[in-house]
Amino acid sequence: MPAATTLSLVIFTRLPQPGRVKTRLIPALGAEGAAKLHDQMTRLAVARGWAFCAAVPGRRLVIAYDGGSERQLRTWLGRLNCLPQGEGDLGARLQRTVAGEFQRGVRSVLVIGADCPRLQQGIVESAAFALHSNDLTFGPAKDGGYYLVGLRKPIPEIFAGIPWGTADVLTVSVRKAQELGIEPALLEPLPDVDQPDDLSEAQAALQTSRTISVIIPALNEAPNLKRLLPRLSAAQPHEAIVVDGGSADDTVAAAIALGAKVVRASRGRARQMNAGATAATGEHLLFLHADTDPPERFPEVVSTILDQAMVSAGAFRFVLREPVIGGALIEWGVALRCALLQLPYGDQGLFVRRALFQSLGGFCDWPILEDLEMVRRLRALGRIAITPEPALTSSRRWRDGGVIRTFLRHQLILLAHFLDAHPNSLVLARTSASPRVK
Repeated sequence: MPAATTLSLVIFTRLPQPGRVKTRLIPALGAEGAAKLHDQMTRLAVARGWAFCAAVPGRRLVIAYDGGSERQLRTWLGRLNCLPQGEGDLGARLQRTVAGEFQRGVRSVLVIGADCPRLQQGIVESAAFALHSNDLTFGPAKDGGYYLVGLRKPIPEIFAGIPWGTADVLTVSVRKAQELGIEPALLEPLPDVDQPDDLSEAQAALQTSRTISVIIPALNEAPNLKRLLPRLSAAQPHEAIVVDGGSADDTVAAAIALGAKVVRASRGRARQMNAGATAATGEHLLFLHADTDPPERFPEVVSTILDQAMVSAGAFRFVLREPVIGGALIEWGVALRCALLQLPYGDQGLFVRRALFQSLGGFCDWPILEDLEMVRRLRALGRIAITPEPALTSSRRWRDGGVIRTFLRHQLILLAHFLDAHPNSLVLARTSASPRVK
């Protein structure tokens, strides 16, 4: 483990083997249904946990597993740090795991379960912050247990003699800490999923975890919005946010009439998209150009991609909506760039977890190539996934500017950027026929 690692986030889970996980839910869901729910909750916890760790240098994600082998775990969740929980009751396994992480030299350890889908990344951040001034923190579960425990030093006594599986787990744990002279910090109470009565909460939380806010920066885009917004509405995302940069046409009126939330911001694509992200409430963000149509079932596509650990962001496959001479070659070139370099651009629809986007501070306030700069930062954290489902993008700039001339201009802009030319100087190389690099 790198010496710079200061915090370990450990997720306790079991392989989703029917009949061996969430057994108290089997009467309501059956063995297969209970295993499927466990799989969904674990994947969500791991995706959020990975984003939490990727956002800040020095954090390490660990999967503490039971019920299978390391190979099975990595086949299920990916090539993550993992270790077996080992023998003994839950207290013995927690104590052993926490002690092992401190032996690695970390300064603090957070342990969470995989059965609390309401556990957002922001709450885990609050737990990490609490450990700056407290030796111990708990996330109380509404059934009397806890969904999170965080430690700034080994405290093996808090895991011994606990009536696991009862409503007294947290009360006894806090009392043991107080007997040691430790007053634990308490996070907000959350429900976990153990009993059939918890299923409605589980489904609601999982549905919330897949909400998507579509953010559309706009400047005199009324015709495109009148085409795009009904398509978005049919797919039922959590919300569509049009960020107007001072349009002189009926962009704002069209957006409101078609059910979008309207945010006003100073002109500039980066500023507008950052303003939209600030106003967004979905767990995922999809930044979309007004002249780009996403796939019909894009909410499902986006959520499936971002539920994967080690995926920092994604984009749709690039396809031109209108025919243009050389169009197939353009599409091939974009596909090759994405395959070799993982560098999709904004006209492909860039999507990312909102918490991860916020932790990166949003788009740089550049007049051009702000999408490329964000993708390069995201690519440094994890994989950029390109979906097989296409987004249909306007071919106007290629048709009006000429395929060869537009292509060469774009390559010159990119070359200048990779040679560290200032973004303001790159604007001079861009014409109205080619407002966005492909």
